[in-house]
Amino acid sequence: MIPNHSRILPNAEAVDIDGVARPDKPEEACGVFGVYAPGEDVAKLTYFGLYALQHRGQESAGIATFVGDKVYLHKEMGLVSQVFNESILQELPGDIAVGHTRYSTTGSSRVVNAQPAVVPTRLGSLALSHNGNLVNTVQLREELQKAHCNLVTTTDSELIALAIADEVNSGKAWLEGAIAAFQRCQGAFSLVIGTPAGVMGARDPNGIRPLVIGTLPDNPQRYVLASETCGLDIIGADYLRDVEPGELVWITEAGLASFHWAQQPQRKLCIFEMIYFARPDSVMHDESLYTYRLRLGRQLAQESPAKADIVIGVPDSGIPAAIGFAQASGIPYAEGLIKNRYVGRTFIQPTQMMRESGLRMKLNPLKDVLAGKKIIIVDDSIVRGTTSRKLVRTLRDAGAIEVHMRVSSPPVTHPCFYGIDTDSQDQLIAATKSVAEIAAQIEVDSLAYLTQEGMLKVTREDTDTFCTACFNGDYPITVPETVKRSKLMLEKVVV
Repeated sequence: MIPNHSRILPNAEAVDIDGVARPDKPEEACGVFGVYAPGEDVAKLTYFGLYALQHRGQESAGIATFVGDKVYLHKEMGLVSQVFNESILQELPGDIAVGHTRYSTTGSSRVVNAQPAVVPTRLGSLALSHNGNLVNTVQLREELQKAHCNLVTTTDSELIALAIADEVNSGKAWLEGAIAAFQRCQGAFSLVIGTPAGVMGARDPNGIRPLVIGTLPDNPQRYVLASETCGLDIIGADYLRDVEPGELVWITEAGLASFHWAQQPQRKLCIFEMIYFARPDSVMHDESLYTYRLRLGRQLAQESPAKADIVIGVPDSGIPAAIGFAQASGIPYAEGLIKNRYVGRTFIQPTQMMRESGLRMKLNPLKDVLAGKKIIIVDDSIVRGTTSRKLVRTLRDAGAIEVHMRVSSPPVTHPCFYGIDTDSQDQLIAATKSVAEIAAQIEVDSLAYLTQEGMLKVTREDTDTFCTACFNGDYPITVPETVKRSKLMLEKVVV
C-alpha cells in the first residue's frame, strides 16, 4: 500500500535577495537520510534528519516507511516543515524509514519527481533516495524500456530504482540485485534504499557525494545513514564512519554488513561539498568544515591581501572564510550584512515595483557599519556574477567608499555533471571573462580568487582525492560526448 498525500504547488521560480528568480550560486545537491531502528519512531527521526539537511535542497521532501512488505509514503513540494506535520508523521509507521530533500538536477521540479522513488518488486517494494547525477541515463533508460519497466518520472533516481527492481525480478536477492544494478550505473550516486528486509547505503566508486553512518545512543544495532554528520547530530546519533567509495552497507536485524562492490574505487569527493554545500558544523576528515573554511580564508589573505578598514562575509557560507581572512590579515572582522534566516524559498513573486525599489528578501546592509569604510567582502564562489554586482551596489549605497571582493575558491569555469545544477559553460562568468573583466562587471575596486593549489593545500588531505572539475574541466568520471555538448558550449575557455 502506497498512500501518497501529494499536491502540486504553483510552478514558480525561487526569489533571491533582490527579486531575481535564479540565485547566483551553484544549486544544492540533495539530502538523503535513512534509519533502521526497531521500536523507535523512525518517521520523526527522519523528519528531524531531513530538517538538518534542508540546506541541500528546498524544492521537495519525502519520507517512506516500511511495515513488513507494506510501504507508507508521503512526499510533496516544499520545505520539510511545510510538507510534514504531526498527523502526517503518525501515518508513517514502521521500523525502517528513508527520507529525501531535493533540489532537481535531472528531471523537472514537479511533485512526481519528488523522492523517495518507490518501485515494486517480487520481494516487495523498495524506496530509494539519491544524491548525485548519472551520466549514462540515455543508455540505462533504453535498457529498462526494453525490459518493459514502467517509467513514471524524468529522474535518473527512478532509473536506479528500476534497475534494482529489474535485477531482483530476474531472480536475485536484494543484495545481489542492488550490486548488479549499481554496476549498470555510471556517474555520481550516494543512495539510501529501504526494503522490507532492511536498509542499504551505497556510494559510487568515486564517492563524489558524501554519505555517513551513525548509531543511535544506547543501542549500537540501530543505525542511521545521512548525507552529512549534522543529520546525525540533530537526533543524538553517534558518528560511526563514512560509507566508502564503491561500498554498500546492508543493515538488517543481523546488524550492519559491508560489501565493496566496485573493483577499483578511487575517492574523488566533490571539493565544493567542503567549500560551500555541506553545513559548517558537519565533520569531514575528522574536523568541522568551519575549520577548513577558516583555513581557506587565511590562505586567501596570504595570496591576495588588500588594504581596508573591515572584512565582512556574505552570509552564511562566506562568513568562516571572512573570519579566517581577518585573522590572517589583522583587519577587523565585522558583520556588514544581516541575513533573514526565515525566508527560505518562496513561490510568491515580487511585483515590479518591489523589484525597482530594491526588494531585499535575504540580505540587508548595516549602514552604520559600512558608511565611510573601505571594505573587503569575502564570498565562497561567483557563478554568473549577477548577484555579486547587485550586492556590491548595495554596499556602496550603504556608504562603503571602496569594495574589494575576495573569493575563497577558484573561478568556476566548467559545469558539473555529477549532481550540482550549474549553468551551461557559456553562462559561467569566469569561463568567458578574465578576472579583470569580472571585476569591472561586478563593479568592485579589486577582485581575487583563491588558487586551486591553495584550496587543495589547506584540506591537509591527498589532493588527488578530490573532484575539482568545475574549476579545471578534469572530470573523474567519463561523460558521454552528447551529454558534454549539452553544457560545454565554448571552444576556448578563459581561465
